[in-house]
Amino acid sequence: MVSHFRPLAEFNRLFTPLVGVALIVLGAGGIAGAQTPPPANTTPAGAAAVTPPPPDAPETPPAADPKKEETKSDVAAFFRGTELGGLVDARYTYFSTKPEGDAQFRNFDTRHNQFGLSMAQLWLAKAPTSDSRGGFKVKLSAGPATTIVQSLEPGASNVLQNIEEGFISYLAPLGKGLQIDAGKFVTQHGAEVIEAKDNWNYSRSLLFALAIPYYHSGVRATYSPTGKITLMGAIVNGWNNVVENNSAKTFGAQITYKPTAALSLVQNYMAGPEQANDNHDWRHLFDSTATLTVNPKLSLMANYDYGTDTVAGAKVSWQGVAGYAKFQASPRVAFSPRLEWYDDKSGFTTGTPETLKDITTTLELKATDTFLWRIEYRSDFSDAAVFKMPSGSLKKTQSSIGFGILYSFSTKG
Repeated sequence: MVSHFRPLAEFNRLFTPLVGVALIVLGAGGIAGAQTPPPANTTPAGAAAVTPPPPDAPETPPAADPKKEETKSDVAAFFRGTELGGLVDARYTYFSTKPEGDAQFRNFDTRHNQFGLSMAQLWLAKAPTSDSRGGFKVKLSAGPATTIVQSLEPGASNVLQNIEEGFISYLAPLGKGLQIDAGKFVTQHGAEVIEAKDNWNYSRSLLFALAIPYYHSGVRATYSPTGKITLMGAIVNGWNNVVENNSAKTFGAQITYKPTAALSLVQNYMAGPEQANDNHDWRHLFDSTATLTVNPKLSLMANYDYGTDTVAGAKVSWQGVAGYAKFQASPRVAFSPRLEWYDDKSGFTTGTPETLKDITTTLELKATDTFLWRIEYRSDFSDAAVFKMPSGSLKKTQSSIGFGILYSFSTKG
């Protein structure tokens, strides 16, 4: 990094010794003049007095260009806080139903009896600060999980399908700082995210797969009026669409409340028309999440979703709740059960009017902070026969056992 003060330091290094020598000489001359009589004139009579030439002036280094140095400092400050990160997620799953295609109601771990890459990612990100107000995030993703995330995109053939997130940020000097993001970003809804390493379980919940969107494209603004409350508002194209599918917009709002360091409460609301070429029928989504750290060994979390829409003049709705626990047996070993109940009485999100339940148990083994292995057993239940067998018959239950191996890195440490 080029220091803002390097030219001045160089000037001081060259110039200070010369100044010191001059001061010593002048000081010595002043002291001699005060205490010793001047020497007698030894110039022979009639000879012209010889005046010694003046000493050479010390070379003065060229003055630093403040504009150039300011530009270098700004560039260095901008990239100083930039994070480079990456993720590789590989998995294997065995299903009791032995599906020939994707397993139903599952996200990402969908293929039976196959070793495979779920996703690979690289990202660059810089959060804006009061010292460097510009920021950005670009996350590139590839693999079957990316294909599933982008499967509902009206413009799936465009180049943005491998950009999970791509937005620019600005921290406006308003109060404690108003952050504005513009571009494509993952949804604020739900207790789980696309990257398994940031979840408690390896497989994604029914709520993640069925009740909420994956991502949005638009503008959002975030502000924290106090240390305990954070507010967010968004205007986006809709659910899972960079390319608009109608001429209306969707609006989102979020409030996060952290009364203590151990408890976090998040309430989301989103509303807008989501059906293609339909600006009149609005979809509404209420999403609530609560997380509690009981002690260093035990954490609890709950998520509730309720959504409504109107299709062909008829109202449809869906709702679900998920409960989580994480037992940290040691810094390297954790156990995480998850229980879910999901009601799709209209059949809008699953294709069949039904009620689903899910029981998941996950064992996490962490070799290092960047490398972990998850082993998971899961059972899904429906009150309707919906799980397909290779023979074509349908069952009301589906079980699976699998594992995921995840490696990630970040320059943040």
